[in-house]
Amino acid sequence: MAKIGRFKNDKAREEFLRAYRDLEKQQPIPSTTVDVATSFGTTRVRTFGRGGGVPIVLMHSLGGNSLAWTHVIEEIARDRVVHAPEFLGTPGLSIQTAPIDETRFGAWFLEVLDGLGVDRVHLVGYSQGGWQAMAIAASEPRRLVSLTVIEPGGTLTKVRWGVLWKMIKAGARPTDKNLRKLNEWLNPGVTLTDAEFAGVKAALGYVPSIGYPRMFTDERLATITVPTLGLFGSESLVADATFATQRLRDNVPTCETEIFAGAGHGIFHQIPKQVNAAILDFTRRYEPTDALRGE
Repeated sequence: MAKIGRFKNDKAREEFLRAYRDLEKQQPIPSTTVDVATSFGTTRVRTFGRGGGVPIVLMHSLGGNSLAWTHVIEEIARDRVVHAPEFLGTPGLSIQTAPIDETRFGAWFLEVLDGLGVDRVHLVGYSQGGWQAMAIAASEPRRLVSLTVIEPGGTLTKVRWGVLWKMIKAGARPTDKNLRKLNEWLNPGVTLTDAEFAGVKAALGYVPSIGYPRMFTDERLATITVPTLGLFGSESLVADATFATQRLRDNVPTCETEIFAGAGHGIFHQIPKQVNAAILDFTRRYEPTDALRGE
């Protein structure tokens, strides 16, 4: 694993930028961007919405970036500020300059919040972003109001070898047919737009550097003391929903879980209204009183 994430070559970077710009045109609501300097490199953060509540920070999935929230961002950012950072060492417009692994995710996160001028936030992570969010909550919880993890593969249950093998094969031969077939298998019922598919394919031109999720021990889960919500699809191939929810409930002191019947790993695409409602209900219930009053 490379210590510093990078595009494979200039052509790969240009292809990614073209796909990124096309995805930017599909965003349903306006946004602004800022590049936040950290000890690990410059982090691109896209900000949506406005309002007086505690901001939400969204951590994207494997191969995603700040534009990965098209299906949910309009509702999530309806009455509050939402920040979507592009994680260092993954395909996006952040520029990594120093190694980072899960022992440093918390330090990076605090520097990003400082750069944004934000005190406390609700943290939401999807898929690989769920791993990053859990690592942050375990090491640097003091500025979190709540934590929501959606389908955090590899952290609560092991990803089956058959799933990993199919992903490896598709990555080794990333033809349109192979990539679409993998998406249909992992996320049944989810059809990517042409721009979304181009973004997935272009992301393969980046050499990531942050490693992959490792199972949290029961002891490590118990260090997550902020109110936590876990959301899963009953048909997910990435996480064993029943076992994952049980581990959260058994080990995280303040925890709620929900399994959506008939949904797979791509629940943000399949049932965005239901997922949004669960996230917003949870964050509002743990909103500090002064934020609710707009003070």
